[in-house]
Amino acid sequence: MNKDPIETLNLVAQTIFDKKGFNIIALDVKGISSITDYVIVAEGNVDRHVIALSIAIQDALRKEGEKPVFVEGTMNGDWIVLDYMQLIVHIFMPGLRDKYQLEKLFPQAEIVDLDIVVSPLQSKAS
Repeated sequence: MNKDPIETLNLVAQTIFDKKGFNIIALDVKGISSITDYVIVAEGNVDRHVIALSIAIQDALRKEGEKPVFVEGTMNGDWIVLDYMQLIVHIFMPGLRDKYQLEKLFPQAEIVDLDIVVSPLQSKAS
């Protein structure tokens, strides 16, 4: 990632939030995972929503000069993985997230405090 990784995490989280994704968590897995430094896990309501979230994330990061090295799951849309090397994003439909409990793979990981901006219009709509 070209930018500060925390800025990138916040950009991804904000993008997910703005597109009505939910249950967003970011984990710092440096020193725990051999394949990435950060993991973001989030949910979409249905398969089309999960796909739309993945497209929005890719668009937002593309504007920052970042392209995923690997994308998986866009055909089904129930679990999509976006691999940006230092950051891996997992977007699930709720049932699958509960089934796989990905966060439990990293019990010693620190949860990253995300800076998600909620506009007054968004908070009234909730």
